[in-house]
Amino acid sequence: MTATSLTPVTILTGFLGSGKTTLLNRLVRHPAAGDCAVIVNEFGPVAIDHALVRTASENVVLLPSGCVCCQVAGDLVQAMRDLYYRRAAGEVPEFRRAIVETTGMADPAPLARTLVELPLVAARYSLSGIVTTVDGVHGMDELDRHPEAAKQAAVADRLVVTKADLAAPAALAALEARLAAINPGAPVLRSANGDADPERLLDTGLFRGAGRLGDAGSWLNAGAYRHAGAPQRAAHDPHIAAFAWYAEAPVPWAVLEDALATLLEMAGERILRVKGLANVAGEPGPVALHAVQHTLYPPARLPAWPDADRRTRLVFIVRDLEEAFVAQTLDSFVAAPATR
Repeated sequence: MTATSLTPVTILTGFLGSGKTTLLNRLVRHPAAGDCAVIVNEFGPVAIDHALVRTASENVVLLPSGCVCCQVAGDLVQAMRDLYYRRAAGEVPEFRRAIVETTGMADPAPLARTLVELPLVAARYSLSGIVTTVDGVHGMDELDRHPEAAKQAAVADRLVVTKADLAAPAALAALEARLAAINPGAPVLRSANGDADPERLLDTGLFRGAGRLGDAGSWLNAGAYRHAGAPQRAAHDPHIAAFAWYAEAPVPWAVLEDALATLLEMAGERILRVKGLANVAGEPGPVALHAVQHTLYPPARLPAWPDADRRTRLVFIVRDLEEAFVAQTLDSFVAAPATR
């Protein structure tokens, strides 16, 4: 592994008691997860089952599967940097991806921002995706009572409904319908006792390490979103809306970048997630982009379009923000770029 290669990072989040640690314990036992580094972003004992621990050195434990587990007792950035240098020095096994488990009340947006804005991390790691666990028994109540739970669901690339063996089928169906309204583009998996396929959890983003690209069409899943301005269906979460915005003609990159930067500057706290494929003037293929709140991640040129649709398409998940404001702001830049 070269010193300049980027290690993809999956953020594993979910509300208190939703089953993150159970899922993680099953995950690190799976042979396919033997090349992971697990970073537990909380105080107290390492969340990985103690029966799995083989050796320990300061805050790093090595697991029989070959995974590396690092307990963060302070600075996440320091922990990620230390793991990188330990790998380079041969002090820990090679790992080609990392998982960061958050606390139950954590907002995953600052963690995602860390992977872009801090040079010590951005030069070595790249956000691959966000996986959110939702309690199959108590999830409805948590979404009603806790804005943190709704936000964790809204920013996810993959949603895992846990305790599926304990919840009634009708309750599971109602919860999944609600999650689909909050985050239409995120596939929903069911899990009982933490059973899950690592590939379906860890390969959630567009970038999967080792030069591998995911399917841009399924990553964006723009067809799951209604067009901005189209009538909304009745929803359990009136504060959160999900919609798609389209531009028919190619857009100069400088124009699109200015439009998104302006939008995020004015309303970043209320824009939970943005994903998009852009038809940038002069580019042979699409340009992929995504943002979490104020942070716009570096764009990436893709070799080919995933389908015959060549329109720029951006999907938004927002909280307490009028979608007309989003659409009008983008239209004000994109509609007549020649006048700028």
